[in-house]
Amino acid sequence: MPICFTGKAYGQPVYKLLGGAVRDKIRMYSHFGTSPEEAKEKVARGFTALKCTPDGPALPVESTKHIDKMVQEFAALRDAIGYEIDLAIDFHGRYSPAAAKQLIKEIEYLRPYFIEEPVLPEYTEALKNISEFTHIPIATGERLFSKWDFKQLLVDGSTAVWQPDLSHAGGILECKKIAAMAECNFASIAPHCPLGPVALAACFQLDACTPNFLIQEHFTLGDGFIKEPFVLDEDGYVPLPDKPGLGVDVDEDYLKANAFDGDWECPRYFHEDGSIADW
Repeated sequence: MPICFTGKAYGQPVYKLLGGAVRDKIRMYSHFGTSPEEAKEKVARGFTALKCTPDGPALPVESTKHIDKMVQEFAALRDAIGYEIDLAIDFHGRYSPAAAKQLIKEIEYLRPYFIEEPVLPEYTEALKNISEFTHIPIATGERLFSKWDFKQLLVDGSTAVWQPDLSHAGGILECKKIAAMAECNFASIAPHCPLGPVALAACFQLDACTPNFLIQEHFTLGDGFIKEPFVLDEDGYVPLPDKPGLGVDVDEDYLKANAFDGDWECPRYFHEDGSIADW
């Protein structure tokens, strides 16, 4: 990420090299499963937006039992946090176009902030069809890896929220181009970032100078990993970083003391009949 070194060399945050900030703070959301207690805890910490991800696989055509279970889980979350908190729902590409429409129709009354990956991103025709089927904004992009992958979203006008991952989609400069493409379609940018604080710091540089930025995902605000962790205010925002480059200094002593082998495995889902399912 050479541009961060350029920022360091000139004593400026990266966003000032990209035209300057268009906002003073970054709105954040926190993701979790479907626990109402966890949702309330996150609201108590200051988050005004959450994203839930239901657990388990989905069939190409879903049963009434499954649909009812999902509706009950989402309704319980709404009851727990009310309507003043924005609640996005991540389908994680597990549903077929038919099953996604089954479920979306049943949960529209809960007014989701957006529906993320109702189907896998390669189903571009289905994304367009689903966006025309519902008034709920559709989001996708974490599994698209360059501006060329996002091109079809621009052509179709199928999604309201684009979610490039700066760590996978070419970094700050490439994602700045993707954001401009989205702006041509009146789409917003909500960078995907279930990663560490350095990746988040890079996202903040893009968020700061992007007019059509919407909201920022995160996994950690950097406690222990960076010397000055980001701080969430009582309204669910992080103040704009103003230090040179990405604006963070890694706590190398902490990382050395807490190093591990990195043996994480992707979860594996199976249907009731034993066949493999999308995670």
